[in-house]
Amino acid sequence: MLWSLVKICLFVCVVAAAAFGASYLLESNGGVRLEVAGTEYNFGPLESVIALVVLLVAVWVLLKVLSLLVAVWKFLNGDETALSRYFERNRQAKGYDALSQGMMALASGEGRQAMAKAAKAEKYLNKPELTDLLTAQAAEMSGDRRKAEETYRKLVANDATRFVGVRGIMKQKLADGDTDMALKLAEKAFALKPRHEDTQDVLLKLQAQSEDWSGARETLNAKLKHGSLPRDVHKRRDAVLALSEARKIFDADQTIEAREAAIEANRLSPDLIPAAVMAAHGYVEQGQNKYATRVIKKAWDAQPHPDLAAAFVAIEPNEDAKARLKRFTALTKGQADHPESKMLMTEMHLANEDFPAARRALGNLFETDPTARTATLMAAIERGEGAEDTVVKGWLARALSLPRGPQWICENCQHIHADWAPMCTNCNSFDTLSWKTPPQSEVAMPGGLQMLPLIVGSAQGDSTDMVVVEDAEIIEVDDSTDATA
Repeated sequence: MLWSLVKICLFVCVVAAAAFGASYLLESNGGVRLEVAGTEYNFGPLESVIALVVLLVAVWVLLKVLSLLVAVWKFLNGDETALSRYFERNRQAKGYDALSQGMMALASGEGRQAMAKAAKAEKYLNKPELTDLLTAQAAEMSGDRRKAEETYRKLVANDATRFVGVRGIMKQKLADGDTDMALKLAEKAFALKPRHEDTQDVLLKLQAQSEDWSGARETLNAKLKHGSLPRDVHKRRDAVLALSEARKIFDADQTIEAREAAIEANRLSPDLIPAAVMAAHGYVEQGQNKYATRVIKKAWDAQPHPDLAAAFVAIEPNEDAKARLKRFTALTKGQADHPESKMLMTEMHLANEDFPAARRALGNLFETDPTARTATLMAAIERGEGAEDTVVKGWLARALSLPRGPQWICENCQHIHADWAPMCTNCNSFDTLSWKTPPQSEVAMPGGLQMLPLIVGSAQGDSTDMVVVEDAEIIEVDDSTDATA
């Protein structure tokens, strides 16, 4: 507001000064007399000032016309002038306008239109590092893969755009399923720009798919170094890669190397169940049962798992049922309320033929977390306590309609795996398997699975006609042997 007031005051002062000067010149005597070719011209004071201004303007216009004529002459001779720069700016404006229109067409999904605008921009700008990328992406969108690859190869030839070209061809090879060539291109792109996070992820995934575990560990270390991976996640995934490397060595019958690699994987991530199992087996082979017990105990306290129990059995394979019960009691003490601990101790008591203790160990687990395994354990307890066949088969029939409990499930696609693996076999995602209960789905069966207990017998021992139920995943109960799950 204050500045506007100052400008108004200055304008008023200038107008006043001009008016005062004009009135002064009108009242003044004298003037300018000019004689040209015998003709005399007389100018008053005001007319003299106006004539001087007109003369100055005429001289300025004349100089400009002369400079324009000189510029045209230089332009015709090929020299750079303001005129050539004017036309160049005009071409650049048209080129950048075509480039922006091409980008808008690409964002709108109009591949052909984007390619046309990219060609127009290239005509005006002559900057392939700007227009080739737009052309390649537009060609991919419109389905012209040959044109896209040809353009990406042009980008590879330029040092400034080599990374973009290599990455574009790499994506094409991935889309074609040529993982071998894609891996080579990913390695080259990673060498050009090791900080690029997407390239790191693609290279890591391809190395894991090709079972290049040592190379994958180097890539993982690079992700940590460049700050694209948290340290705790790096530690976990490095353990997964070390475990995968150990399993590969184990398959090659390099026992000592496999044992050391498994122990290293367990050291990196003690709660990684497969690593703990392999490390325990490695210690057992060395005769270091104490270390094997410590490894299993630490992993069990983190997450109880049947594979850990099997590895714990292998530490003392020849012990009797009472000694094994005592040893497993110490193992499960830290996670006594966990369902896996309850079912494991139930199995130990069944093996020891202490069926009331087995029932107490299982508690109300079937009511709180009914699974096929808890139902079969109840069937084994009932058989051990001398229940009728109808009761036992009733429990087995109920097991058919119950979920199996926790399994190895991919967090990314929810695919269920029979065994742990570093990569999901369904979506090829890395380190996404976790031990959890899958979402329960209804099983379609004529008559309904809920009718089976009525057919084969009741869990409470109702007298009905019985049929034999055979299932490979349900325990087999024999009158002359111990009942185990």
